[in-house]
Amino acid sequence: MRRRVLALALALLMVFALTACGGSTSGNAGGSENSGSDEPANTVPANSVLNTGVLRVGMECAYAPYNWTQSDNSNGAAPIYGAADFAYGYDVMMAQAICEANGWTLEVHKMDWDSLPLAVQAGEVDCVIAGQSITAERLLTVDFSTPYYYASIVSLVKADGPYANANGLSDLAGATCTSQLNTVWYDSCLPQIADANILAAQETAPAMLVSLESGACNLVCTDQPTALAACVAYPDLRMLDFTGSDDNYQVSEEEINIGISVQKGNSELLDAINAVLAGYTEDDYTNMMNDAIAVQPLSN
Repeated sequence: MRRRVLALALALLMVFALTACGGSTSGNAGGSENSGSDEPANTVPANSVLNTGVLRVGMECAYAPYNWTQSDNSNGAAPIYGAADFAYGYDVMMAQAICEANGWTLEVHKMDWDSLPLAVQAGEVDCVIAGQSITAERLLTVDFSTPYYYASIVSLVKADGPYANANGLSDLAGATCTSQLNTVWYDSCLPQIADANILAAQETAPAMLVSLESGACNLVCTDQPTALAACVAYPDLRMLDFTGSDDNYQVSEEEINIGISVQKGNSELLDAINAVLAGYTEDDYTNMMNDAIAVQPLSN
């Protein structure tokens, strides 16, 4: 009797063991089927442009001539998502070119400068086209396209101010200066001015320019396109460009190469963007930027 009970118990254990193994095997088989199927291991988010055909682009819409806000769609400006206003500028022109080449619809999302990297990391936007330098620090959290602009770094001063005739960085010694928050202009360039009185960083590029125009400082550091646009909007400003001189801001290539950022690992979108950029030359970029400067607000 005990042998029969023992045999029955062993038989039941065998059934349970086989069932457990079968369940596990089924799970593994499912994994093998998935890994061998046409579906990628990490599926593209449902709201990605690769699924929707709508390219969600983050930018400040307050950084002329790269991007700005206007009240109508003149010059081909794009609607700002969730707002009654429109966005235009060099970045919008580039976003429109990328969308046209890929058959996508453009959707501009207006965001604060500091929110842009977080938005692309979180998938709230597909990419950021906002005049971002391709720095090693940023590459830790996002991927960048090839450069879509090359921007030398310059200074802006009042045309009738004490630094108007400066011929090099050494002539700017002692200047009271500022620039935009979380930029190479503020973090890397201003400290290179001897005895500089560096004020708190400004939240936006327009705020930086207002600081100079109002007399709160007598110098701001920025890139050439921003400076050119500022001189159109504020004729009493002068751009100091020491490019080609040894007495200039010391910056790396990554700090003057401007790129489009996408979520880390999003190679499919990055390849699509780079394929469009490959069709442009530096002269094309310069001409597009000049077109943006010509129609920016306050330029007429």
